[in-house]
Amino acid sequence: MPTVSVKWQKETFPGIEIDTSQPPTVFKTQLYTLTGVPPERQKIMVKGGILKDDADWSTLGVKEGQKLMMIGTADEIVKAPEKGPVFVEDLPEEEQAVALGHSAGLYNLGNTCYMNSTLQCLHSVPELKSALLSYSDNVRGNAVDQASHNLTVATRNTFGELDQSVRPVAPLLFLQTLRKKYPQFAQQQNNVYMQQDAEECWTQLVYTLSQTLTSETSEPLTGPMKELFGIDLVSRVHCAESGEESLERESVYSLKCHISHDVNHLHEGLKHGLKSELEKASPSLGRTALYTREYLTVQFVRFFWKRESNQKAKILRKVDYPLELDVYDFCSDELKQKLQAPRQMLRDVENAKFGLKTQAKASSSKENEGSSTDSSVPKKQLTGIYDLIAVLTHKGRSADSGHYVGWVKQDDGKWIEFDDDNPSIRKEEEILKLSGGGDWHMAYICLYKARVI
Repeated sequence: MPTVSVKWQKETFPGIEIDTSQPPTVFKTQLYTLTGVPPERQKIMVKGGILKDDADWSTLGVKEGQKLMMIGTADEIVKAPEKGPVFVEDLPEEEQAVALGHSAGLYNLGNTCYMNSTLQCLHSVPELKSALLSYSDNVRGNAVDQASHNLTVATRNTFGELDQSVRPVAPLLFLQTLRKKYPQFAQQQNNVYMQQDAEECWTQLVYTLSQTLTSETSEPLTGPMKELFGIDLVSRVHCAESGEESLERESVYSLKCHISHDVNHLHEGLKHGLKSELEKASPSLGRTALYTREYLTVQFVRFFWKRESNQKAKILRKVDYPLELDVYDFCSDELKQKLQAPRQMLRDVENAKFGLKTQAKASSSKENEGSSTDSSVPKKQLTGIYDLIAVLTHKGRSADSGHYVGWVKQDDGKWIEFDDDNPSIRKEEEILKLSGGGDWHMAYICLYKARVI
């Protein structure tokens, strides 16, 4: 085996042995370890020209001590990082919370999963968190009682802890203020706090916030909670004897999905809940509308009072619900007409993503131009389509027993199961399996967010 030296740029590498029984690619690999020049970039000058990968060493006449020349550019040397690797657990807690990708869990303080799941679902509404952040520590006027004020402050502080902590949060102060405001949540049996109904906790908390989260010039009926979750129902009552019709108005914060033997899907349950021809009104626009808000809360009416056992029994029937809820079918003919333009705009945007033709009509543009002059019409238009962002589930046979869990969709599209202090990532298909039909977790409350254009 001849020994040669190789000159590359300003450097010379002496004493390199060539194994003539191996192809030149082996020799090039040797040079790569010395110079950092990849074999495919190496041009080695030998007798007859440039050394080829399949050349025969015996025909090249390489002699002992011969000096070869190589041309080629080395790979960029990877520099050692200025800072060593930083592990998530070594970051400040605020940065850990951001790196984690979701908020913290909540410790179960003794049959408080009903409260934890409620908080995690409502915590998914950024507009609610913003309204709470602007809430003053001082009671606003005589209309707000001290207990309601304290519960609102506790909600604000608990949401803040969830956002800033990577470790589970103990919502002790919130629990204390909740029980002081609503003593039913402090019921005990054999000196142990009892499990409670998550829907009652949700309803009472939303009602309290609707009374406290108001601007100095607004009333609860027009405050942030009303704008986010409120539903104005107008019930048409027809008298069969006189033929007269009257309207009865009611404000609520959720729709009911009634469950019976012929209900298999959320749409069917909602129709049962609106069977008395209920409509929702939007007085601010001076017209009848099915919905007017950013969020739509749907409660599955799964529990009923069973006299024999003296407790709330559960309807286990499977009722499917969609990730995308379209309430267009519940609208009046007049409202359907008004929804057509924004719905067409939404279809055009979605079609454009897939390179499909848009079908926007000039008439729609004219309608939009005309409506833009009305300052009372928001820039973003509702389309009647809502996306599922949170599910509160119950596992068990009674509302006052079993276990409640919150399932919340994150900004990046992934779902987190908040089982008290143990959050875990879930797939979207797992969310659709929470529809009931057995003893597994089943949807009790669904929270939808409006898709706007």
